[in-house]
Amino acid sequence: MPADHQPHDHDNRRAHSHGHDHSHAPASYDRAFAIGVGLNLGFVVAEVIFGFAANSLALLADAAHNLSDVAGLVLAWGAAWLGRRKPTSRRSYGFRRASILAALINAALLLVGVGGILLESVRRFGAPEPVAGMTVIWVASIGILINGGTALLFMRGRERDLNIRGAFLHMTADAGVSLGVVLATLAERATGWLWLDPATGVAIALVILYSTWGLGRDSLNLAFDAAPAGIDPEAVKRHLESLPGVVEVHDLHIWAMSTTETALTAHLVRPGATLDDAFIADAAHQLTIRFAIHHATLQVESGDPAHPCHLAPAEVV
Repeated sequence: MPADHQPHDHDNRRAHSHGHDHSHAPASYDRAFAIGVGLNLGFVVAEVIFGFAANSLALLADAAHNLSDVAGLVLAWGAAWLGRRKPTSRRSYGFRRASILAALINAALLLVGVGGILLESVRRFGAPEPVAGMTVIWVASIGILINGGTALLFMRGRERDLNIRGAFLHMTADAGVSLGVVLATLAERATGWLWLDPATGVAIALVILYSTWGLGRDSLNLAFDAAPAGIDPEAVKRHLESLPGVVEVHDLHIWAMSTTETALTAHLVRPGATLDDAFIADAAHQLTIRFAIHHATLQVESGDPAHPCHLAPAEVV
């Protein structure tokens, strides 16, 4: 139970169920993060070298941008590593919430990047400039391969883990920006239309904004202890109310311990019930099977009117 939920003086029975199949980012993703960080860091160095050689401010600016993406990958990697650390007496949930914070920060970084692209595109609409030469095209093409390949490393885990999804979107966005540079440059060379470059920038920014909005919304919700998007609290409550002998469910809380693990606490009123480990075990197992809730804490009460639960009213937290 949360720290401020003290046991009531009526006959309460509390039980904890700790799932053994938690799916926080496994150590296998360490290899993906290491490859991604290594490739992108090498690409940053190459951009700096070619940027000075070609006297290209665009390449040097993109190197700085890609360096921030390396920082984003390191942030997501660090959060995944922290999430696997064992709990302590003071940090009883460990550092699992680090993955939520990393996803939120990565979403913020992506939105800042979108703002930068839009501002630069608007400026170029007012003062069109020729896109830099073939050196930039070749370097951007390498960026498509590196960023696209890194994104593929995280594609499989993006649906189950917001932190992994943040890393995936970061790399996909960068691949998109590099693709836009190549396409805009080639099209401009063929047509002479200088407006193609800023128009491509606006289109890419809108695509990134669309894909990032969900990441930001979901990570912000989890940071404020909202029930994860894939779980319907009312459906969970109806399920608990259908358990044998349960006449009332109150003080139900569902929140994310990390970007992949969900916890639940609830009070179940079972008049005349005795201590029943089998009931608790089966209830927790069903929560895991039906709703992917692996960490359930259930408090069973007899419903004695002489000792009412002060947490029963819906407005009381």
